[in-house]
This record gives sequence, C-alpha cells and structure tokens, in this order.
Amino acid sequence: MANIEELKQYKNIHMIGIGGISMSGIAEILKYWGFRVTGSDTTASEVTEKLISTGIPVTIGHDLVNLIRADVVVYSAAIKEDDLELVKARELHIPTIDRGTFLGKITKAFHNSICISGTHGKTTTTSMISMCFLEAHRDPSIQVGAYLKPINGNYRVGSSEYFIIEACEYTDSYLKLFPKTEIILNIDNDHLDYFGTFDNIVASFQKYVKLLPEDGLLVFNFDDVNCRKIAKDAKCKTISYSLENNNANFIARNITFDNNGFASFDVYYNNYFYKTFKLSVPGIHNVANALACIATCYEYGLEKEEIKNALLKFTGSHRRFEYVGSFNQGVSVYDDYGHHPTEILATSHALSQKQCRQSWVVFQPHTYSRTKLLLNDFAKALLDFNHVIITDIYAAREDNTFNISSKDLVDVLNNVYHKKALYISDFDEIVKYLKDHTINGDIVLTLGAGTVTNIGPMLCD
Repeated sequence: MANIEELKQYKNIHMIGIGGISMSGIAEILKYWGFRVTGSDTTASEVTEKLISTGIPVTIGHDLVNLIRADVVVYSAAIKEDDLELVKARELHIPTIDRGTFLGKITKAFHNSICISGTHGKTTTTSMISMCFLEAHRDPSIQVGAYLKPINGNYRVGSSEYFIIEACEYTDSYLKLFPKTEIILNIDNDHLDYFGTFDNIVASFQKYVKLLPEDGLLVFNFDDVNCRKIAKDAKCKTISYSLENNNANFIARNITFDNNGFASFDVYYNNYFYKTFKLSVPGIHNVANALACIATCYEYGLEKEEIKNALLKFTGSHRRFEYVGSFNQGVSVYDDYGHHPTEILATSHALSQKQCRQSWVVFQPHTYSRTKLLLNDFAKALLDFNHVIITDIYAAREDNTFNISSKDLVDVLNNVYHKKALYISDFDEIVKYLKDHTINGDIVLTLGAGTVTNIGPMLCD
C-alpha cells in the first residue's frame, strides 16, 4: 500500500494542463486517495470530459477561483512561465510544483516503483508489464502514456506496493522519480531541442541509472551499446536481454511470424530453455519489448504461465499499430504514434510482416526541430512503404523558427531517393485521394504523434 503521508500536507490540489496524458492520470490517482482535485486546460478533449465525469472540476481556459483555494499548484511541462494561473499562484505564495517533481513524490510513496524508460517502446512495455502483474493478481498501481483497454484508461490505482510507470527522459523529468526497478529499452537520438547533443542524452541516462538503490534492479537492452555502457554504473543487480547476443541473460530464439505479423519465439534464460511465447502485436521490435517484460516479471517472481497468458492477451496500446477499421470493401486502416525515424522503421518492418497488396502511409512530422534535425533519416525510414503521403508538420510546443516544412521532406524523397511522395495538407483531400486509389487487400497506416490520427475514422465512416 502506498504511504501518502508526505502528500497529506496538500488537501486541495489544482492542476494546470490537467488534460495531458500524465497529468490526468495523476489527477485521478489523487482523487482516489481522497484529495480535492481541480484543474484547467486550454482545450476540451476526451480526457477532460472523462475527468469531469469522475467528479474532477475542469475549466477550459483559466480558473483563478479554484487556484486561489489550492494548497499546491501542479503544472505540466507545456505551461509557460508567463501563464496567468502560474503567475497568480506565485503572487499569492501558493507552492508550485512541476509535473515531473510531483510524480516523483507519488513514486516515493510506493515501496516498489517499476519505471520503464528508453527512447522507443516505453508505452508498449509498460502496458505488457502491467498486464502481467494484473494476470498474476499483484494488484499494481499503473500509469501509462496511452489508453490501455484492460484498465479502461491510462491509470489504475491498486492497493499493493507496486507502481508500474512510464518514465520519460524529455526535460530530464525521470530524474525526479524514486525507482526501485528501471527498465531501459534503448537510447536514441531524440529530443535534441532539449538535450542538444546525443552525448547529453547518454549522460542523462547515466544519471538516471544512479538513482537506483543497492537493493534495486536494472533491466537493460544488451543489443544497445549505450545501454550496455551505462549499465556498468549501476550499483544494484542488473539483468540483460537480447535478440541476437548469447551473452545476455534473456534471449529470444527461433522467432517466426504469422500472417498478422505476430511473433512466436523461444526464450532462453542464461542459455537454458525457459518458455515459448506468442504475441498478439506485430513486429520484431515487440519481441524485444516482450523480452524486457519477461525479464522484469521473472525477477519479481511471476509464474511462466502468467507471463505467457498476459502477453498473448495483450493486443496493443492505443495508437501503437492499432487497427482502426476498413473501407473500400477490404482496405484495412491502422494508426501508429511513431514520430521518430527509428519508430517508423520498426512500424514499417512490422507492416511488412503482414499480408497485404500495397501499403499506404500518411505521415505527419512532429515538431519543426525534429523534422529539421532528422530530415534525411525520416526520408530513409519511409522508403519501404509502397505509397507515401506527407501532411503538414504538427507544431506541438514549437514555433517555426527552423525554416522547415513538410514539402522539404517530400523534396528529399522525390529528388534524392527517387521515391514518389505526395504533399497533401488538407485531411479531407487525403481521405478522397485514398478512397480513389486504394483497393481490396491494401493497408493504410496513419503515422505521427499529432492530429493525423483523425484521418483513420474519417476513412472508415
């Protein structure tokens, strides 16, 4: 059971940016624990509607009335220093705490916080581990970065000592957590708008590993050279997993794929056969994610059958190669959150394992800085799709000070790689083009972390 004594100094908690995936989860956990929670956000969404339905007052726009009553104000990373509510809270000397620091206080309340990090695969692996702990009746608390069907949301409050949480490296927010176990899936070149250089990303993960106590656990990807490097800094037990290296503790062998691209594979632990597993999510990258899950669950004493059953039941997190529907009498539509070249390659490979006539990708680049810095990598990552449509960059937190547009990516594909790609800005035009050009047996994939997800339902309606 969580020890929330330290948090009890705050009776009334106001949250700015409450509609964020992590903030909303924190809000509902706090309400479950008996705190009075209020919040505000700039835009209404399914998340804010759900919070209101659970009895948490949410104001779209600014809410100075509830702010004035607050004992503490928690704000998300998207909130700027000149935000009206944040400025007012500080004028009134109400304590203000950023989301990452406050989440750290919540992890500190649990004896066993299991933190899943890495540039790619966090949400899926967090979901897999959560499914296994639920299957084993360990009654965990959970916070994951996407909607997870078995818990009907992105969070769950349990009564055990276990808190399974997705730990994000952006703005070093995971350095504010209190982990008992860390899973590090990979270290890649991302969030350079914050980190500046890849060396700084590696240095951040080195600090993260040093947070582990001596009686903690580090599970890491042996196939990633930087994961191997930073694992040497851990002062606790370490367990490794691999798709290709026999020196790792957990290895996947005899990997095969069915017509859906779902893998079956044998797992070996210290070169002794452990168990055969079958997945219900596509792609070799999910075999690696499953290995991280299996290694973690083994160390926590879960039974082989519990892990096997949970992984078979797991059909994916929201927006992770998620089936949306079909149109044109047999054109399947999938949606994926991938917004980094490595993620796109993994998704492309997973799609290639599925039986289909032709693949169509609609890609929406995410942030100007990432598009500018990784332009050529994005182009290369898109080459294996049969047909490529690029729509406008989703700005997220940025202004376009980078002199970049989606047309630049289309130009690189067309002129450097001689890959035909189309730039279409308007979503209605994209829908019309796809309905006019796709036929039975094709797969359409909408790809990106922004509004491109809206196209799938438009196609299938």
